[in-house]
Amino acid sequence: MSVEKKAHAASGWPVLFVTIVLYSGTVIYFVRSIFGFVAADEMGIDPDIDTIIWFFLSIALFVAACICTNGFFSLQPGQARVCVLFGKYVGTVRDEGLRWANPFYAKRLGITSAKADDGDQEGKAARDRQHVHGPIVSTRLRTLCGDRLKVNDKMGNPIEIATVVSWRVADTAKAIFDVDDYESYVAMQTETALRHVASLYAYDHMEDEDESASSITLRSNIEEVGDALKLELGRKLAPAGVSVEDARLTHLAYAPEIAQAMLRRQQADAILAARKKIVEGAVSMVEMAVDRLSEGGAIELDSEHRAAMAQNLMVVLCAESDAQPVLNAGAPSS
Repeated sequence: MSVEKKAHAASGWPVLFVTIVLYSGTVIYFVRSIFGFVAADEMGIDPDIDTIIWFFLSIALFVAACICTNGFFSLQPGQARVCVLFGKYVGTVRDEGLRWANPFYAKRLGITSAKADDGDQEGKAARDRQHVHGPIVSTRLRTLCGDRLKVNDKMGNPIEIATVVSWRVADTAKAIFDVDDYESYVAMQTETALRHVASLYAYDHMEDEDESASSITLRSNIEEVGDALKLELGRKLAPAGVSVEDARLTHLAYAPEIAQAMLRRQQADAILAARKKIVEGAVSMVEMAVDRLSEGGAIELDSEHRAAMAQNLMVVLCAESDAQPVLNAGAPSS
């Protein structure tokens, strides 16, 4: 695997001054040689040796100026230039500003994609395609907003899930030379990692047992799932020299074909939880009422009357409609 090497480039301002001098010398000596050739032609004699020297000197200065011009480049903060000389990786320049380096460094970095079978029509169209990169690579923080994917969770339920990933190029040599197209590589590996992480956890707790309640789920443990996704992406993107700064879920829902069934299940769980809470509160209130009535001996309640009072209080407290008391007015007279 490739490893990034640090390279330095000279400041471009002194070389810019030299280049201007070379272009100026080219113009001066070329004009002088033209005048010399014209004068010799008018006099009907051969040009003197100085005129010929000036002519070839102007050509040499022009070639040197063009070569120097080809070595200029500029880098902004968050950019790096990969230097390749005749196919050999020399190093990466991260110095900002106007810089000058070897004019023969490659201006385009391309890697031919793998050839497909001749019988594959799509392979024929893409057989000679190249992924071409410029020598300047951005090392700034980037954000990848993934598409919604339909996957199965740990319980086999189909769900829709999407993620957003913040990443940057940490090793330019690996990004350029170890993968074909690092941006496409990041997108594909993000989808693969998201599918893998989603299959490790259930969407939500399916049981009210302690073991299930303590397990990690996609809906209840967003931070833990994000950390697991970041760890998985870091492992998959390391060969491409990419560093993952953050990874979080942006969308999580049941697939449409089971969404209604799961909604009814959640509603049933909510109703059961509410009923359970009501019953627990009613039981404590009945116990308190019966105990208070029996204190001090003011009202003597045997077991039968205590059971009847508890039953009546439970009906009143747990009923959804308001209680309608019935007053006993005594037996009718005959």
